[in-house]
Amino acid sequence: MAFSTGNDSGGPMSEINVTPLVDVMLVLLIIFMITAPLMSHKTKVELPEANYDKREEKPLQATPITIAVTEEGKYFYNDEPVTLDLLGSRFSTQAQMTPQPQVNVRGDKATPYRFVKQAVDLAQANGMRKVGFVATRERN
Repeated sequence: MAFSTGNDSGGPMSEINVTPLVDVMLVLLIIFMITAPLMSHKTKVELPEANYDKREEKPLQATPITIAVTEEGKYFYNDEPVTLDLLGSRFSTQAQMTPQPQVNVRGDKATPYRFVKQAVDLAQANGMRKVGFVATRERN
């Protein structure tokens, strides 16, 4: 703490010594003046200009396929009753599409899991990559 020597009161001096602050600021200024030219890129590259008028449209998303399974083991392809053989042939046809549609499997509450598993296994065996389940949220 600095004390005044020429003051009659003899109390602490309330002035801030700014000399160290100015010294630090000058050193920082010199450092930034030296390093700023080094940060610029030396290699000149002509960047391409963006042309927003000729953008490609995003590919359309394929409509998802809904497979419903009843508790008796009946299968419905988009609400149309099908057999397992017909379901497999439709999966193999849809698997060749670009983009490939998603398969949503809906099972009744009382449906045994083996029927749902048959539908999922059949979809994956025929090349369908996106297979998911549809359920309702639990209410708390």
